[in-house]
Amino acid sequence: ATLTRAELKRMMPSALAPDDSASLARVLIRRWIDEQLVDRVAAQEVDLEEIDRLTAEYRRQLIMTQYRHEMSQKESDAMFVPDSVRAYFDAHKDDFVLERPLVKGVYLKVPDDSKSLALLRRLYKSEKEGDTDRLEKEAPKASIHYDYFRDRWVDLEQIETRIPVAFGEREMQALSSHHSLDISGGGFVYLLDIDDYLPAGSPMPYEAAEPLVRKRLLTLRRLDYDKRLRNALYAAGVENGTVVYPNQNPLK
Repeated sequence: ATLTRAELKRMMPSALAPDDSASLARVLIRRWIDEQLVDRVAAQEVDLEEIDRLTAEYRRQLIMTQYRHEMSQKESDAMFVPDSVRAYFDAHKDDFVLERPLVKGVYLKVPDDSKSLALLRRLYKSEKEGDTDRLEKEAPKASIHYDYFRDRWVDLEQIETRIPVAFGEREMQALSSHHSLDISGGGFVYLLDIDDYLPAGSPMPYEAAEPLVRKRLLTLRRLDYDKRLRNALYAAGVENGTVVYPNQNPLK
């Protein structure tokens, strides 16, 4: 094989300075030589039929991937209609079980010398509307961390990592009983009030399961795309004569 000057020029970008052009040309020539040597060794040592088979299989997978993408663009509105996601979840609730506990509540990390500590200790456990509004106003000013999640489920592990104590049996019992935790250490006070608690092994609430349901529906849709593509290609092949399937027993 020979790399011609014309081929080399086609590989070069335009508008390069002479020194840069020379340097890049040397790099491209060396890359071309390496590729030729690899091909020569491969022809002697590697099963090229297997390479061809893998290349053909990879090409088919690329076609499938592109087809899925185009179909998903056309049908994206129908793919994730909220009612259909909820309907699938309702029909398959047993498939969605919590691996870790979920909680709803309030979490604060407050300096132990904060002038607002006593007030926050009273407010964070209260569910009165006025107290909640005042907590929303006071907590961001006095706290290092403040997270209000009474209206959404949160992975308990996210909260545990913020509190510098091991969550043993006593702490877990407090959580499962919807109690509050008030823990001091390292110059801070950690306040955690739990409104609701779901232990590991419980059925997932819809809010937590929804991303998993969507992922499963997407997988099912992709399998459907693959089947439809294969059937469409087969039907087209039969119609244009590319595919000829015998009517009689093909083994006879």
